[in-house]
Amino acid sequence: MKVRKAVIPAAGLGTRMLPATKTIPKEMLPLVDKPVLQYIIEEAVSSGIEDILIVTNRSKTAMDDYFDYYPELEHRLIRSGKDEMAHELRAVADMANFFYVRQRETKGLGHAIARARRFIGDEPFAVLLGDDIMMSEKPVLKQLIEAAEKYNCSCVGGQWVSDEMLPAYCTTDLAHVEGRVYDVRHIVEKPKPEEVMSNYAILGRYVLTPDIFDILDALPPGRNGEIQLTDGLAELCHQKRMVYVDFDGRRYDTGHLTGFLEATLDFALKHEETGDWLRNYIKEKAKTL
Repeated sequence: MKVRKAVIPAAGLGTRMLPATKTIPKEMLPLVDKPVLQYIIEEAVSSGIEDILIVTNRSKTAMDDYFDYYPELEHRLIRSGKDEMAHELRAVADMANFFYVRQRETKGLGHAIARARRFIGDEPFAVLLGDDIMMSEKPVLKQLIEAAEKYNCSCVGGQWVSDEMLPAYCTTDLAHVEGRVYDVRHIVEKPKPEEVMSNYAILGRYVLTPDIFDILDALPPGRNGEIQLTDGLAELCHQKRMVYVDFDGRRYDTGHLTGFLEATLDFALKHEETGDWLRNYIKEKAKTL
């Protein structure tokens, strides 16, 4: 089992980040010096992914343009002596082989993933949600791929979440295998208190076998009348083995204002050009609060 393809669903309307996302895709909002989507793609590439399909909609052509060559700008930068910047722009487009497909209707995450069927074929593939940024020593997706390839099955990634936050995610019934790896026995999306099996939720990273496509195609609409990926995963884990990785790292929900601000601060503090400045600025600012 070799994972070399990834799907990034990025067709959402970004309603949690309005009004900024009225005309700018939420995935293209700048996080320090790069758009959110670039961090996600860099994680995929550093995990061994070669081919990336981005599921978009008709208002998100900015993503296609960003991960393409821009010869006019590159030539102008070179003429101005900014060769390094020109090469950096070209390198962004060369990170992976990029493909795009539109989700013509907003019918849920499961529906978006189903749009990737022809691209994936009969291979295992990764899914990285376009809202979720990870900060970790080893890429989170790589942690999942290693487990999926070792156990030759689908793998989902997540962490423990609080009782207050759990109803916004899902709950999982797990059996320990080794280290941070568990077998998945059942999954419930957005659980009611009586449905909670554990506080371990699935958070934005998956490695799936193509068995998921037949399940999604047959799946009736779930919550909000949409095809929910979590409902498909709940069925998949009953049909085939699935493991869960309690991944090592920090996850940020950049589709929400507070998560976006947390990510901006933490990534800026780690950035070589802004870290020291921001650290001093925060110390000075704290004196006035």
